[in-house]
Amino acid sequence: MARSLAHSLCFGAFSHGRQIGIARVITERATYAYICDVCVEPECRGQGTGKALMAAIRNHPELQGLRRWSLVTRDAHGLYAQFGFTPPAEPSGYMEIVRRNAYVGGMPDG
Repeated sequence: MARSLAHSLCFGAFSHGRQIGIARVITERATYAYICDVCVEPECRGQGTGKALMAAIRNHPELQGLRRWSLVTRDAHGLYAQFGFTPPAEPSGYMEIVRRNAYVGGMPDG
């Protein structure tokens, strides 16, 4: 976790001195950004925290002028659509490797 945060651009949401949300952007700050780990405490959802995190990300000065943004979501399509995200125009070009148990039992695969 520490390594992933150290090598990402991180955003936090706070209420009354307590962190209630976090988002992480993986980017080289030149052409591409991948938004991941957008998390809001369950009791704070539906109050605009996710929107505030996304607005901070999209307005960050180091992320302006990028050619491509991406993210993966199970259930927040409506939130991300408000910020211009759409399904991939060419989903057949999307490829992945998924190691579901990469961190179980010690060192990751690979």
